[in-house]
Amino acid sequence: MGNDLASLAGCAGYDPWLKGYPENDQSLCPSAPHILFVEALLMAEMKQHRRVNEILLAPLEKPALKWLAAHTPAWINPDICTLIGILGSVVILVGYLLTRFNHNFLWLASLGFVVNWFGDSLDGTLARFRGIERPVYGFFVDHVTDAVSQVMIFLGLGATPFVHFKFASLALIAYLLLSVLVYVRTYVAGEFKISYGRLGPTEIRVIAILLNTSMYFLGLRNFTFAAWIFGTLTVSAYDLFVALITLLLLYFFFVTAAQETIRLANENK
Repeated sequence: MGNDLASLAGCAGYDPWLKGYPENDQSLCPSAPHILFVEALLMAEMKQHRRVNEILLAPLEKPALKWLAAHTPAWINPDICTLIGILGSVVILVGYLLTRFNHNFLWLASLGFVVNWFGDSLDGTLARFRGIERPVYGFFVDHVTDAVSQVMIFLGLGATPFVHFKFASLALIAYLLLSVLVYVRTYVAGEFKISYGRLGPTEIRVIAILLNTSMYFLGLRNFTFAAWIFGTLTVSAYDLFVALITLLLLYFFFVTAAQETIRLANENK
């Protein structure tokens, strides 16, 4: 399939992504197929990628999602599930913001993670279960909304009294870097891998809920120490934990990026 698209791209002036020729001059490539056929090729390319989600909680999550897909009311479609996932992110953001007034709102943020998991994990499962997949549309919408959700969640965390904004922002940068790598690898390697070190979005949500629970029961714990040229720094135990997660995400990003670069160089692509 990739060769078919490559041959089309070789036709003078034809752009398979723009789906046309300069000024609609198809004479530049007399043997070019119909535009609808080109769209079908692109759709097939999207369908062909291999999904890798080898997570620790897979033995629990996969049966749960299959059961939910089989028992979800007919009027709830994948788009509604996506909206539910976004709603969950908004709940997380609001819960975190309100912790500045009352720490009990950490439970609201944790509820938001459950709602986010339900909507974000079920939309694709439901589409596959009902045979109503729209691979290109689904891929685009799902990951655009994921990016928006990630921004809301991490910036919300940085707005709490427990985690400094700069630590939450660094974690957001690391998460978005890894997300970009996932999407680029889907195109260049045909592999949609969202789990690294047996950790995926579901495990990150569970870790976030455990972090919220710790913040609620243990309260705010700060440490002050000398940080060389940066002078005296005051950080919380939760800052250090978020920093550890950030380093782990960056490790996955740089190692995977280097491995993929070497693989592509060896294949001369």
